[in-house]
Amino acid sequence: MEEFQAVILQIDPYAFGAFAGYLLMIILIGIYAARFSSRGLANFFIGGRKMGVLVVALSAVVSGRSAWLLLGFTGMAFTMGVSALWAALGYTLVEFFLFFYYAPRIRRFSEKYDCITIPDFFAERFNDRTGTLRWVTVIIIILFMIAYVSAQFVAGGKAFAASFNISQTQGLILTTLIILFYTMVGGFLAVSLTDTIQGLFMLVALVVLPILVILHLGGPLAFYKQAAAFGDGNFFNAFALGGGALIGFLGIGLGSPGNPHIIARYMSIKDPGRLKTVAIIGTLSNVIMALGALLTGMAGRMYFPDVALLPGQDPENLYPTIASMHLHPVLFGVVIASIFAAIMSTADSQLLVAASAVVRDVYEKLLHPGKPLSQKKLVTLSRWIVLLLVALSLLLGFLAQQLVFWLVLFAWAGLGAAFGPTSILALYWKGTTRPGVIAGIITGAATVIIWNRIPLLRQAMYELVPAFLLALLVTILVSRFTTKVPKTNEMFESFSQSK
Repeated sequence: MEEFQAVILQIDPYAFGAFAGYLLMIILIGIYAARFSSRGLANFFIGGRKMGVLVVALSAVVSGRSAWLLLGFTGMAFTMGVSALWAALGYTLVEFFLFFYYAPRIRRFSEKYDCITIPDFFAERFNDRTGTLRWVTVIIIILFMIAYVSAQFVAGGKAFAASFNISQTQGLILTTLIILFYTMVGGFLAVSLTDTIQGLFMLVALVVLPILVILHLGGPLAFYKQAAAFGDGNFFNAFALGGGALIGFLGIGLGSPGNPHIIARYMSIKDPGRLKTVAIIGTLSNVIMALGALLTGMAGRMYFPDVALLPGQDPENLYPTIASMHLHPVLFGVVIASIFAAIMSTADSQLLVAASAVVRDVYEKLLHPGKPLSQKKLVTLSRWIVLLLVALSLLLGFLAQQLVFWLVLFAWAGLGAAFGPTSILALYWKGTTRPGVIAGIITGAATVIIWNRIPLLRQAMYELVPAFLLALLVTILVSRFTTKVPKTNEMFESFSQSK
């Protein structure tokens, strides 16, 4: 293993050429989508509800995975072995049911009541004429989304630094500029189209790379024997972790129904009747990506028994490092593109969600209620807000370059706990009230923040699980003692009606 002790990834012209070709394609898509996205807010933020099955399936999946899958999850598999699979199992199962049951209801409701954002949905569902519920929702979205986007920028900087031998700061700036361009210009259509292409990149990379690595180890049987004997057998033991960790890993999936950039995909599909097909495609994609990342991390441990052998002694650098060792430079360029696909597919979606909260919910609905506003001017304002949010996220990225995956899990938990239980109850329980939802949103977000700041609690369990359950309980209890919204029965009819 001595030849691997000083892996330094140099810039190869073929690898860089393949990666540059990918970036050019992304930029051209942004230019192509610009005209469509400039027609109005619905086009800019949810693609005019005209997205197809494949686009919705892949963009929903990859926008939810972010750089956490390729860098963080492979690093977990490198460190923990097969027990890391529980983290992927949680979100795969939850998103399967969301596609089947949650997505059709919110899609139909959002079309009937002209909702293009999560605050829109809550405001219409609970007749929020005072604006209190909308304000609370917007503040929570912006608070956690800036942290989330910042984490993606930092991940891009790390990937550039590990792949092309530049500084992490330079990589951070390059990532930011690329994402800024096509998101600001092309809006949701550009984001969804690029997410689809990026999802295909990720699928190919996560199938090809682990197969080649395992073959280089001597084949599946040789890999199994090495992995089973590693770490006193615990490396291949799915239950080699405590109960709290197991529940926390499975609980990662609870964030999916509360993350607005995933929910926006459900709102965007042209035909809600096709969401069952979306569920099949999306679930298969989740399974293939998770298994590929798991096997890559585990096989990588056979090459690097000690984390000190990896660049920066960081398990999150495993994926680009091992790809450089086993792939032709052109394919390595594709793998690096897959890393940026994971990063960009999440960051661009989150930027749109945060910008929509400012423009649609604050500027149009709260500051200018009932006034006719030019759609083109609103789109222009949206683009400026995207620029502002990018600047704030970049600033946070400079301040927190070592906290990328802590930020991801923290933001995922905050959004999931605030909007997951409340949106599920809003869609399925007629007794849910506006005060109950406000109390639930605040409880979920506050619990995540408090739980995360107390070391004993943070070590016991991932904060999303207790925060989600507590928000669910508070929403139900407060709703029991407050008045439900008029015309609730009429609203519930829209959940199941076809177009």
